Amino acid sequence: MSDFMKRIGGAPITWGVDPSPGWGHVISAERYLSELTKCGLSATELGPDGFLPADDLSDFLEEYGARVVAGFVPVVLYHRDIASEALVYTERAAGQLAATGSNVIVVGPDSDQAGYDKPVALDESEWTVFFENLARFDEIAADHGLTTAVHPHWGMAVEGQESVDRVARSSDVGFCLDTGHLHLAGVDPVEFVRSFSDRVAHVHLKDVDGAMGERVRTRQVPFRQAVIEGVFRPLGAGEVDIGGVVKALEEAGYDGWYVLEQDTSLQTEPEPGEGPLVDVEHSMRYLEKV
Repeated sequence: MSDFMKRIGGAPITWGVDPSPGWGHVISAERYLSELTKCGLSATELGPDGFLPADDLSDFLEEYGARVVAGFVPVVLYHRDIASEALVYTERAAGQLAATGSNVIVVGPDSDQAGYDKPVALDESEWTVFFENLARFDEIAADHGLTTAVHPHWGMAVEGQESVDRVARSSDVGFCLDTGHLHLAGVDPVEFVRSFSDRVAHVHLKDVDGAMGERVRTRQVPFRQAVIEGVFRPLGAGEVDIGGVVKALEEAGYDGWYVLEQDTSLQTEPEPGEGPLVDVEHSMRYLEKV
């Protein structure tokens, strides 16, 4: 097994784990970790707040031979009146990540709007507050020995090229390169690597169905509905140049984790050997060829 293949992990959302209303069925942490390791993966992200047990998490993970390498923390940073609550959540997540030996905390620059379907356009005063709170987030991360990685995300405050460039200019935090969300926002992930290779601290790998991705991009289909209908595909089954991204990152000296994060919605508990497990096995075969 190459060093590259040893740096591939999984994420609970790949197994449909999102407890928000209307998303779908949520499988158990035990089944998730069992199938994760069955696919040859030994690393996971933390997942939604409370999905993995907060108490004795390291012992729980040890049963499956798994470790936590990062966590996605969605927080609204551009409003002063909710920033304190967001930063309490950040403190809790950072402590849990640090306790498991993780070294990256991924900040989702969330919107105050429900869902992911209304574009977020910050004015100058909101950008000022955003960067003040991002600095506070980064300080909390550093206090716990973690690296901050901003995740450009569809329907969040940092989404496309303009907001990505602004974060790059106005802060020195790292990025979580998510191939699917960048592609949806019209940003070429390979060009992103060429522009910000020294800022990439974490990577989410997902592929995108071309036709459905265009329907999301043009606001014909809500994001969540598109996920339910399968807008994100196993690696190599969509139109994102995953191989090109990996090649560019490796040539640039990236030595961090690649996390398979194919956002999925489950309607029922999959039969044994079926469900997300099949897609992850497909993605792993693709990466072995890469």
